[in-house]
Amino acid sequence: MRIDIRVCADDFDVGAEWQAQRLRVAGTAGAVVTFVGLVRDRHSDDPVQVLDLEHYPGMTEASIEVIVQQAGARWPLLDVVVVHRVGRMLAADQIVLVQVACAHRPAAFAACEFLMDYLKTGAVFWKREERDSGAHWIESTIDDVQRRDSWST
Repeated sequence: MRIDIRVCADDFDVGAEWQAQRLRVAGTAGAVVTFVGLVRDRHSDDPVQVLDLEHYPGMTEASIEVIVQQAGARWPLLDVVVVHRVGRMLAADQIVLVQVACAHRPAAFAACEFLMDYLKTGAVFWKREERDSGAHWIESTIDDVQRRDSWST
């Protein structure tokens, strides 16, 4: 399994990432599943102006690597790309890309969803939203934890 994990402030080009992965897995993969997460413009009814993500270089990438290896132990992954942005982002900005190539569609979809569910709860990031009501640190929601935990059944 080829793994590409990047944590960076710069935006990413989904088309370029897809094309590069497609070329790497040409002939071996029957499916590439791509997920892109975007910054929302509100938290409940409170408008969000900025999402600020902090990380600890090295630790964050290592936490993502563990999650990808867990997915690789469950599904026959050929190529995995995870790009996660840090820094200040505005509503509608891209925040995360998860891209999975497998020989077959069911594994690619399941692995991509698994990776996102675990990234939401297990990757080492500190998230703060600047809202009309002030600055608020964000933690994983109960729904995020339940989605992650559903994979263990």
